[in-house]
Amino acid sequence: MVEQRPFKPLVEGSSPSRVTRSKFHTMKINISKLPNNLHVIFADTDAFPSLTCLLLVGAGSRYEGTKNNGIAHFFEHMAFKGSNKYPNAFALSSLIEGLGGEFNAFTDKDYTGYYVKAPSQHFKQVIDVLADMIQKPLLAKEEIEREKGVIVQEINMYEDTPQRKVFDVFDELVFKGSPLGMSIAGTPRTVSTFTQSTFKDYINSLYAPNNTVLIISGAIQSHAQYKEVINKEFHDWEEHLIHEPEKFKMIQKNPGFSLLYKKSEQAHICIGYRTFSRFDERKYTLTVLSAILGRGMSSRLFIEVRERRGLCYSISTYPDHYNDTGNMITYAGVSTDVNKVNETVKVIINEHEKLTTKLVSEEELRRAKELIKGRLLLSLEDTFNIAALFGKQVLFERKYKTVDEILKLIDSVTAEEVKNCAQQVITKSQLNCAVVGPFKSADSIWKIT
Repeated sequence: MVEQRPFKPLVEGSSPSRVTRSKFHTMKINISKLPNNLHVIFADTDAFPSLTCLLLVGAGSRYEGTKNNGIAHFFEHMAFKGSNKYPNAFALSSLIEGLGGEFNAFTDKDYTGYYVKAPSQHFKQVIDVLADMIQKPLLAKEEIEREKGVIVQEINMYEDTPQRKVFDVFDELVFKGSPLGMSIAGTPRTVSTFTQSTFKDYINSLYAPNNTVLIISGAIQSHAQYKEVINKEFHDWEEHLIHEPEKFKMIQKNPGFSLLYKKSEQAHICIGYRTFSRFDERKYTLTVLSAILGRGMSSRLFIEVRERRGLCYSISTYPDHYNDTGNMITYAGVSTDVNKVNETVKVIINEHEKLTTKLVSEEELRRAKELIKGRLLLSLEDTFNIAALFGKQVLFERKYKTVDEILKLIDSVTAEEVKNCAQQVITKSQLNCAVVGPFKSADSIWKIT
């Protein structure tokens, strides 16, 4: 499964094991490291007797090149095709489903995740499955050849889904010349060339305990027993140097536009700007700014584009961050009438630019903050979301913020900070727009400049 939109090497001196308690709930977080530098996180919810076991690896499409584009996603599939203890896909699936569990995986630009959700009593078997899948995949030649057809059909499915395809077109525009701009799934041409050695080279460059985080979230019965099981299953996994991706560098002087012709009933639009990395504390301000623009039915874009003008059904804005860059995107699906596409583009850009000139009201700021905080807390009803929240932080930053700390950072954002952030991000020279729809001429749409 390719992650549509909505986790590197270790840093010496990582945080020792610690326990924190949020005033909002009784969840306890504990972090430790195995001798091979595999980080292990326990998020104990003290709730229903179920668990999510999530293994996050710092490996994704941004570590690829033009020749092996799609290998991260392809290996995600191959991990389910058999391992040393579980010789085929049925052996794996029948075991997990026989425990009443579910499992899946996902690939993004800079991480890949493998997870199992199951009753807590089956923890030992779940860890055994995850450990064997990742450390000892069979990579049978006949399975590789067979899976090529599956991958190509998945790529074709994405090509036939313009609502998704427009994000690929946008990334290719914004991150031009960088692996960040390449499709996560690869292309039919690249995946058809992969062999056993392609997979082994890829695994050897990125799959290591020092580039991986294991998160257990849910009702944890015994930390000591769980740690003993984890150490037994992973202690032979040897750490090694990790291949670093190329850093993104691009100087944009003029607005960018990209159009992909596709016969469709809607025009799909992405409008956005490059922003900053996940290590930049301004990301919390950008989250609030994005919520004001296009998160929820009371957001500015929802009201202006959908409610007042009836130009779209779906519209939303959100930020995305990587280690060295980021972006903020507004997506809308609109009529294929060129005049309405132009109107939509102009209204969206106008609403973006308003934030650079006038302070948001205290009421609008409060509402946006409460929406972000509330949605975060509601998401943590699911143990998978808990695992992802803490796992991605530790994988990339080697530390984490508690839920309380995140909520306080959101609460601390001021109207002046939102305006300053908007002025830094929302500029004409950094503007980018991608459109997928039944248009053959960019001139008929891109008139905004």
